[in-house]
Amino acid sequence: MTGEFEQYAAARDEPRFTDWLRERTGADWQAATEHRFTRELGADDVDDATFERYLLQDYAFVETLVGTFGHAVGQAPTMAAKSRLTDFLGSLTDEENDYFERSFEALGVTESEYENPDLLPPTRAFVDLLGRAAAQGDYAETLAVLVPAEWVYLAWATAVADQEQSRFYLAEWVDLHATPAFESFVDWLRSELDRVGAEAAPRRQERLARLFRRTVELEVAFFDAAYGESEAVAGGETRW
Repeated sequence: MTGEFEQYAAARDEPRFTDWLRERTGADWQAATEHRFTRELGADDVDDATFERYLLQDYAFVETLVGTFGHAVGQAPTMAAKSRLTDFLGSLTDEENDYFERSFEALGVTESEYENPDLLPPTRAFVDLLGRAAAQGDYAETLAVLVPAEWVYLAWATAVADQEQSRFYLAEWVDLHATPAFESFVDWLRSELDRVGAEAAPRRQERLARLFRRTVELEVAFFDAAYGESEAVAGGETRW
């Protein structure tokens, strides 16, 4: 059976599976990478209450993200890939964790508050999606949720990187996701999904596309939730 990606690739000189996945998200990709939240963050216009709400949810989400990357380390087919993923895990558990702790202190958020937040619907849905993709799938399924989760952040942060933010917790959050090192890692992560995705059977490619698309949808909902708009994702999860 000829799959949609095969047809997509046949019409291009240098097709990338991840470009095909991104195109399949439709308007959601732009909604995620040009969201009101990221635009206000870049322009130094987001208020502290909104950013605090967002940061509490993101900190809760990072624990699951770390676990999913850890799962990917075990699934990765080569020692080189395992090493690259392990290096990124180190930055998540060290550099980013330090950023969160300093930012919460500056925002007046206590340890008990950020260690035990009430999860909003998009956060719960995101945690469920990443957990099931890693546990029920293989390396390709894990990558299908990790790639958009990181790629969206690279895209929006790069877009606002030339702007200045007066509050360190805004400026450093942009800087963390707009560095050459992070860009290199995201491109490598994409190349891994490019490879395994292109080799997958058409039915599995469709599954990867659903996971990728759902991740981007949840990125939009996650940013919406910073403004108290979180009801839209309370429904069913992506099918397998």
